[in-house]
Amino acid sequence: MTRDYNSHMVKTLRESKAKLSELVDLASRGEEVLITVRGKVKARLIPAAMPRRLDDRAVWVASLRGLHRKYGVRKAKTRGEDILSEIREDRF
Repeated sequence: MTRDYNSHMVKTLRESKAKLSELVDLASRGEEVLITVRGKVKARLIPAAMPRRLDDRAVWVASLRGLHRKYGVRKAKTRGEDILSEIREDRF
């Protein structure tokens, strides 16, 4: 394993083909893998999108509260339980 290009793992295309599953595993754990062809970086393996952080949730909640303030919160005329009961009654 070669390290270069700002401490990223660098592999040749030939090495990458031989050890693809190992490189995918490293990338999934946060390691960035650069793949070179004739000494030039041609591809980069990085982890798939990470799960949303709590900060993202906090932003979403704040946005929702802003919408509630702007448009008000309307209460449903019919409760969900009542709707389900009505649907179930129609079956029999």
